[in-house]
Amino acid sequence: MLPEDAGRVLLPLARAAIAAEFDLSRPEPSAAWLGEPGASFVTLTIDGQLRGCIGSLLAYQPLGIDVQQNARRAAFQDRRFPPLTQGEFSQTTIEVSVLTAPERIEFTGLADAQRQLQPGIDGVTLQRDGHRATFLPQVWKQLPKPVAFLRALCEKAGLAGWEDGVALERYRVQAWKEEHLPE
Repeated sequence: MLPEDAGRVLLPLARAAIAAEFDLSRPEPSAAWLGEPGASFVTLTIDGQLRGCIGSLLAYQPLGIDVQQNARRAAFQDRRFPPLTQGEFSQTTIEVSVLTAPERIEFTGLADAQRQLQPGIDGVTLQRDGHRATFLPQVWKQLPKPVAFLRALCEKAGLAGWEDGVALERYRVQAWKEEHLPE
């Protein structure tokens, strides 16, 4: 677990990583815990609309590096969007989520899987035959019912629907979102 105020370090760190790509200098905050392994997702929005979201499901590198890399990837490499422009950057709100280690969910079918999920709390990763997708816990706000959440996750993974052989993992997040855009 990170300090409750870790967002005061993580959010400026993510913003500085993107700003550097535009040759804009921003202070890069530091904290000892940034050197510990961590998995993060960085989500970018403009006027409440998704503009990029990329992350790591497993902690394989220092958290500070993970956040910086995912911020740049969300801004410039999310295949769903063109690269962020400098003009858009000033309108972009950043959210950083730090994930716990994933835990496999054992279930007997779709209904059992739905019963085990905790809306608003569980992030979920779905896998089957090389297809994989994840939703952060924040997605429950748009898809509050487990059946709709899992159907949309199947679609995101490129599956026609729920199929036998699906594997699920859950994780939790600590998340911080910019409350107002920096000057």
